[in-house]
Amino acid sequence: MPLAGNGGYRVRRYTLDFDWRAPRTPFEAGATISATATQALSRFDLDFAGNALHHVTVDGAPATAERDGDELVVTPAKPIPRGRTFTVRVAYTADPTQGRHRDDAIQDYGWVPTADGTVVCAQPDGARMIFPADDHPSLRAPVTFRITTPAGLSAVANGRLVGTTRRPDGRVRWTYDSEQPIAPQLVQLAIGKFTFVDSRGPHGLPVRDVVADGLVADTEAYRSLTPEHLEWLEQRLGPYPFHRYGVLVGDTDLPVALETQSLSVVPRDDLLGDRVDAERNLVHELTHHWTGDSVAIRRWSDLWLSEGHARFYERLYSGEHGGVSMESAMRAAYEQHDQWRHDEGAPAEPTEATLFKVMRYDGSALVLFALREKVGEEKFGRIERAWATTFRGRAAGTADFVALASRVAGEDLKPFLTPWLYGAHTPPMPGHPDWQVDPVED
Repeated sequence: MPLAGNGGYRVRRYTLDFDWRAPRTPFEAGATISATATQALSRFDLDFAGNALHHVTVDGAPATAERDGDELVVTPAKPIPRGRTFTVRVAYTADPTQGRHRDDAIQDYGWVPTADGTVVCAQPDGARMIFPADDHPSLRAPVTFRITTPAGLSAVANGRLVGTTRRPDGRVRWTYDSEQPIAPQLVQLAIGKFTFVDSRGPHGLPVRDVVADGLVADTEAYRSLTPEHLEWLEQRLGPYPFHRYGVLVGDTDLPVALETQSLSVVPRDDLLGDRVDAERNLVHELTHHWTGDSVAIRRWSDLWLSEGHARFYERLYSGEHGGVSMESAMRAAYEQHDQWRHDEGAPAEPTEATLFKVMRYDGSALVLFALREKVGEEKFGRIERAWATTFRGRAAGTADFVALASRVAGEDLKPFLTPWLYGAHTPPMPGHPDWQVDPVED
């Protein structure tokens, strides 16, 4: 994804204003972006797709703005010196029907309409359909959301509800603060007839589920397991890295759950069926808050670190709570690994088209399983806790993981991990000489 993100500046804060009217109906929106120039800028780009653009200002002065595919090229009235903080304001009409499709686990993404509102699934590059952004997984900034809804509807977004203001016409403005920097792909804003369900997790952590009216009772049994999941993961990855958590259950057919920061969106059907399957999805998205949300990936090629960790702990938890054992799941993945390498690239070598294919999930969890078998459970546990804590709130990549694992384990793991991550063929599994890889079929 070579065009993801932009150079020349760093965003300090996004402030987003949405004047929501009705489902599938365009509405007025605005984005205020505070940024610092990292070089002298005669012009700069924002990632921004679709939507009807009205006008752009830089530091209050009208600026020229031109479309170039998914890029919005902004030329300010005066060049911006290096080191200068500047403010961009973009006024536009947002289109809540705007979405795109991928032929992998993501499927349909962008705005996801519901009967009475919307939820958002921006991963991997859908944030630009929601607001103008520096849309790259390693680039994060705090976000203030100001969402105005008709009476009778609620709005929710990442982070803390700062307050609500009722306007003379009966409409309500909801203000949220993300509290911590957030990557555009992990932004969540949802509108609908919701019930807010408050509880507490470990150490008094605020847990707020946001559930479409009519689904509260039917999803309560699995949603109530979140404190147990938090405690289980903290034992393995260290303290939960954000100020709050919750699950967003929209009344819509979401193709996949998503780890939107501090408020994971989970398809309703995931919480209405089998407990083992429900817990797998809940633990998966929660794990991402350590690996993927808090420890961001440096580039999309590092996605195996995010999805592989989430699948590893999902499988580990499930094997301990009535699901298929970890070893059985990993042996099945091992058998198919050469085929996945052939079809989808090695774990750390995806293409854009194969980014969210199974190799980045079970195929990448297998790399972590192999590392555990190589160094032993005790050292592996120390590697994992060090990974989540050393890079907390930072972006890190594959080379960072290999270096950290080597340091913690007390041995150079690069010769071991390189063929697992980049090789054309699956290496032998430590401790399991009887495991065999199935032949590749074209």
